[in-house]
Amino acid sequence: MKKAIGITGGIGSGKSVVSSLLRILNIPVYDADAASKSLLSTDPDLVSSLKRLLGEDIYEGDVLNRKKMASMIFSDKELLAKVNALIHPAVISDFRRWAENQGSSLVACESALIYESKMNDLFDAVLMVYAPEQVRIKRAIARDAATEEQIRARIQNQMSDEQKKSMSDFVVLNDDEHALIPQLQDILDRI
Repeated sequence: MKKAIGITGGIGSGKSVVSSLLRILNIPVYDADAASKSLLSTDPDLVSSLKRLLGEDIYEGDVLNRKKMASMIFSDKELLAKVNALIHPAVISDFRRWAENQGSSLVACESALIYESKMNDLFDAVLMVYAPEQVRIKRAIARDAATEEQIRARIQNQMSDEQKKSMSDFVVLNDDEHALIPQLQDILDRI
């Protein structure tokens, strides 16, 4: 029986760094964000459901008009919930298929939305990557070429770090002062 761990954390926390380290340790990691973007154009059921919900013109040929979708859903929380109710199950199914095809007895899934999408039930353990807010903002500004205000707005739209910490089995401190590999090795030994 395969074991699965979830990796979550807020914007700029360092989820991708932790995922990269796990890959170096030969643990396959599913990138839920990348998978969801792919599924939006490759999963025929998801595509047809989104067209029914948002209108046929949400796709230009086979390409989702992401800006149009974003402008529709981020100003309408009810519509956002409906879109997420279509996307999250597709990602969960895709993760299950992916995990079954991995040759490893331990797999991981990186997703900022593990709790929001109810994916946490898929995992034997969830580890939250934590960094102080100022560190996260600095990283996200550098990575996304965004303003501090834009990053703060994204943070406000995410579940709080305190909520995620309280729900997670493990916390990895990624504050640029504590080494990540010993923390990860300790968690892997305990899993």
